[in-house]
Amino acid sequence: MPVILLIAALVGLRYFEVWRFAELSWWWVIGLMFAAFIWFEFVEKIFGLDKKKAHNVDEARRKARVKEAFEKANKK
Repeated sequence: MPVILLIAALVGLRYFEVWRFAELSWWWVIGLMFAAFIWFEFVEKIFGLDKKKAHNVDEARRKARVKEAFEKANKK
């Protein structure tokens, strides 16, 4: 996500020709967009980073279910 914010900021700064960004080539911005695309489409999937958050949510749900089952068993 920080890369996307950086790209948005660079596009805005370059478009409105702010400070030194007025001299920045559009190719740098396009290159950063390409790098972000490669990251989100391929690298995240290779390392499993896209599934990590979903797995953590499922794990927390499973632990809560097990805890609830043990509490019911202890009350009887």
